[in-house]
Amino acid sequence: MIDFLFAVIAVSIGGQGATSPGVAVPLAPNAPLSVRAPAAPLAPDRPAAPASPASPVQTVSLDMSVVPADLEAEDQTPSGKFTTATEVKPILNATRGNWIAVREYEGKDYVYVTHLWSWRCGLAAIAISVNDGPLENWPMPPCHTEFSTPNAILNDDPNPLQTFAPGSVQTVTVQLVYDDLSMDSASFARGEVLIP
Repeated sequence: MIDFLFAVIAVSIGGQGATSPGVAVPLAPNAPLSVRAPAAPLAPDRPAAPASPASPVQTVSLDMSVVPADLEAEDQTPSGKFTTATEVKPILNATRGNWIAVREYEGKDYVYVTHLWSWRCGLAAIAISVNDGPLENWPMPPCHTEFSTPNAILNDDPNPLQTFAPGSVQTVTVQLVYDDLSMDSASFARGEVLIP
């Protein structure tokens, strides 16, 4: 019975066409889009490995030409306020499908980076490319360490968005540099990040 339930759960979570909106992980090139149930029964004292949901989000190669040259690795002692790469990297990795959003509004395409800005205190740089154009650095507001929530976006901070011609944003590529100088990137198709 347990094996049957695991098989049903594995197929429901990771089976083809079973992805959940807003939940994504990187998909390796040519990766299968389904998860198979284990061939042998699981031992009662060994938990099952979590299934990896399929995702349209693609990890892309890194472009070092847009990485600011003056960056230095910061201390990674956890602050408890999510101000280091050590603290925010697991969150941003788990929420990769939410890094950016595209919205059609008032006759324009809006590209939002609000999610990234919400964890910016562990980042050193963000670069964005729209429609396979060149990556461009997107300046972030400062980390507001004087407050209990340093990642908060304040009224005086710039808006975490850019506008484009209506219907023009088809792909967005994001490259992150964490404050420990590690890097990550992902590419998103319009339909995967379009919000109402």
